[in-house]
Amino acid sequence: MDNPGPSGYFIKPLEIFNPGVVDNITTLVIISTIILILLFCSALVAGSENAFFSLKSEELDKYRLDNSTTAKAITQLINKPKALLGTILITNNFINIAFVIVSEWMFTLIFSEHILHTTYFFIFQVVFVTFIIVFLAEVTPKIYATQNYIFFSELVAVPMLYLSRVWKPFVWILVKSTSVIDKRITKRGHELTVDDLEHAIELTTDSDSPEDEKEVLKNIVKFGNIEVKQIMRSRLDVKAVDIHISFTDLLKHINEWEYSRIPVYQGTFDHVKGILNIKDLIPNIYTSDSFEWQSLIREPFYVPTAKKIDDLLKEFQQKRVHMAVVVDEYGGSSGIVTMEDILEEIFGEINDEFDDDEITYSQLDDNTFIFEGKMLINDVCRLMDIKGDVFEEIRGEADTLGGLILEISGRIPSVKEKIVYENFVFTIEAADKRKVKRIKVENPQIILG
Repeated sequence: MDNPGPSGYFIKPLEIFNPGVVDNITTLVIISTIILILLFCSALVAGSENAFFSLKSEELDKYRLDNSTTAKAITQLINKPKALLGTILITNNFINIAFVIVSEWMFTLIFSEHILHTTYFFIFQVVFVTFIIVFLAEVTPKIYATQNYIFFSELVAVPMLYLSRVWKPFVWILVKSTSVIDKRITKRGHELTVDDLEHAIELTTDSDSPEDEKEVLKNIVKFGNIEVKQIMRSRLDVKAVDIHISFTDLLKHINEWEYSRIPVYQGTFDHVKGILNIKDLIPNIYTSDSFEWQSLIREPFYVPTAKKIDDLLKEFQQKRVHMAVVVDEYGGSSGIVTMEDILEEIFGEINDEFDDDEITYSQLDDNTFIFEGKMLINDVCRLMDIKGDVFEEIRGEADTLGGLILEISGRIPSVKEKIVYENFVFTIEAADKRKVKRIKVENPQIILG
């Protein structure tokens, strides 16, 4: 039976196809190959969105510590999520547009002019192309990428990094335009800041509520914004032992330091081999000096300096460990962080019978304190009852009060020198050629935390 044409007449079956289709076989093969390549590329780009944003925090931490090209590419992309998403959207749109154009070219070579201009064929063409793009280049790859996100992320990371550089001007425009939209939405919405939550705590707690309880609630609110580098113990203050020392010398150190866990290194602290739990030594405490205590060392748990402490607390609970070695971007050991350090950010200073009574600060009056240079900035703010972000603009990479002084002055100041920052006056009480040892802080701008 004949097929109706657009003007009411009938088209013979042989008139459906272009008479010159046989002569264009080579061209059709090339176009088909291009279409398959475009579909494959579109699938990779579409799936990459699900893959990258499915990566968990612990997996991202491993990539940050890895120096391979793929790991560096993933880290750079994830560090700028808006730019990554913009790159994916722009690339995917360009590929899909190319797919539609090439598909139209293929149809003109296969089908006759009579068929191409019919309404039915137009509907068929739209449905066919849309189905191919949505099913083969969107849904299927995204399902696969979600289930195999690590493999998929590593597969597309390097090409996606290059594409982000190619589309950088377009991505910048896209990100900036969406930022304006985000700001408009934020103004109309009800997004709560940390300050809002702290104020809500003040309003909703009774006047008779203990100050300690209020402080715990406020610390919980701030908890998710604190990084490991802000609470860790610097490598200069870490007590650790070399893996080659004798059992007798090890016991002497244990009795002297009175710690329950001790890092064990080889050569320097940059090469931590593990953590020695003192309770593991108890059954062997009276053995000879030849006892191989190194066999009791537990595998170290490494974390980057930029890790949030709420994520670290979860990992401590999952791995059932109480100490982690903090490493910098170059793989060197910056210090250690313990479960106690994290809990102190919520409940305040935790002391036990083994803690030293060494005074690391003193309060002269309501507005004057004396701190040691190695005191963490977070601890300084907590003791002075000021907001933790009051030094955020000037602190740079500094974690301690001594480091903050160096950031403000740009040098190691001399003893008795006064340094002014906003309403704060820092007087150097003790210093040497290498570091600031003790600082007096006067007339602070009191901002109740």
